Amino acid sequence: MSDLLNNAPLGRDITYPERYDPELLFALPRAENRKALTLPATWYGADIWNAYEMSWLDSRGKPIVAVGTFIIPHDSPCLIESKSFKLYLNSWNQETVDSSRTLEQRMANDLSQAAGAPVAVTITEMDALTNVACRPMGGENIDGQEVTIQHYTPEPNLLACNANAQVVSETLTSDLLKSNCPVTGQPDWGSVQIQYRGHPIDRAALLAYIVSMRRHTEFHEHCVEKIYSDIMRACAPEQLLVYARYTRRGGLDINPWRSSHPTTVDNVRTPRQ
Repeated sequence: MSDLLNNAPLGRDITYPERYDPELLFALPRAENRKALTLPATWYGADIWNAYEMSWLDSRGKPIVAVGTFIIPHDSPCLIESKSFKLYLNSWNQETVDSSRTLEQRMANDLSQAAGAPVAVTITEMDALTNVACRPMGGENIDGQEVTIQHYTPEPNLLACNANAQVVSETLTSDLLKSNCPVTGQPDWGSVQIQYRGHPIDRAALLAYIVSMRRHTEFHEHCVEKIYSDIMRACAPEQLLVYARYTRRGGLDINPWRSSHPTTVDNVRTPRQ
């Protein structure tokens, strides 16, 4: 992955584009990072991107501003590097487009080609954004656990469950997720939701494990897949969903989720977002 990133715009001085250019999108194969993980043959998920800095020109040259949502399937061969995504979005700033629906179609085509799988695009202009929801991720927050932290790099051996207890179904959340960009070293802040059915996971151990990601350097998508893989390997739940919502950078937030079973998730901003 490091060799591929040598050609990425991330961490480099870049001249911002004046006109639309789909070649700005920089795709990164998912397969290399997944080699080190224990992942099932069949699983589900997506990367939900929300863009808050979108604009283009209408037929009279007047700027239109909007919010965009982009859903990239987890089984697409590639993810899209975030700075290249930002550059691509900004390349539309001086482009004339007759409608937001036309823009959706053109963006869906560009992003699908880059990711190698169909990408869903929804663009919402400002006059339709009259009732934007904001709430914490659903579930029981475990951040109040009394736990001594000793590890700030990933330590999956911290994870534990009570194999002698009855199977439970519960949803746990934490706002203490932090990792770092593998190129720039900038911190990535997030909240994570872990929904499972299985023997009870030790909550203090789970919190210590989440905090152990604090100095880890991987992209958002890879971090979620690592958490999913580590919990599945340590606790073997019957069902598992891991969903993280990261705070935005450059007008973009990235919200990956991975699940052992078909499901849907809400795309609702957290208070931190």
